[in-house]
Amino acid sequence: MAQQLRFDRDGLGLSCTDFGGDGAPVLLLHGLAGYSGEWAGTAAWLTKTHRVLALDARGHGDSERRPADVSPSALVADVAFVIEQVGGRPVALVGQSLGGVTALMTAARHPELVSALVLVEAGPSDGGNGEEAATSIGGALRSWPASFPSREAGEAFFRERWGNDLAAAAWADGLERTTGGWRPRFDVEVLVEMLREMSEPPTWEDWQAVICPTLILRAGHGGLQAEHAQQMLERLPAAKLVELPDAGHDLHLDSPKQWREALTEFLA
Repeated sequence: MAQQLRFDRDGLGLSCTDFGGDGAPVLLLHGLAGYSGEWAGTAAWLTKTHRVLALDARGHGDSERRPADVSPSALVADVAFVIEQVGGRPVALVGQSLGGVTALMTAARHPELVSALVLVEAGPSDGGNGEEAATSIGGALRSWPASFPSREAGEAFFRERWGNDLAAAAWADGLERTTGGWRPRFDVEVLVEMLREMSEPPTWEDWQAVICPTLILRAGHGGLQAEHAQQMLERLPAAKLVELPDAGHDLHLDSPKQWREALTEFLA
């Protein structure tokens, strides 16, 4: 049964869901505006072969909602800290979207803590596009209702937005019930600043520093372009690329069967 682990890193609270399981540890990192619980479907089968943990990134879920520092180095340090706290042995690090960028930098800068790397709809960049990314994604997040009258209303909103029942249910489960309705568990302006800072520095040097077995997962209807994925392979030929043509950006929720097959084969 899943349990919440709470950690204090220099006065900042971090929350991590321990889904249990035996075997080598896997740490799952969600994307922007996500939360650790969205990996529950993955954990249902992955715990049969691995110990499965999922971190709420700072600014998300049950971790500190309004951290002063949302820089890439802070997010990487959080991941390294949690790995050490849950046992210190190297983990298979799986990150989706923004969580994938954090996973990439962690694997490059703390190779002793990462036994394998899985990037889900994520990759390195030339940097310098922080303002553009913040403007685009910030506008999308601000278009969400500030609160929903019920969880069901939230689920209906996400179903219309994503067109997927599993993803809609997962996103609705991430809402918190308050006296003012069901609200997302993040502050939009914190996330916008996080995205701005995460998108600014170039990360190709980090990518080429990765030494562990690496899997790239690209969705046919996602954000990682085919040309970019091929460039990743050219710069790190040891990496493996798996493409899911019918999947969307949240491919672990959008195409769970294909996601399970790809991850299981790689981790085996």
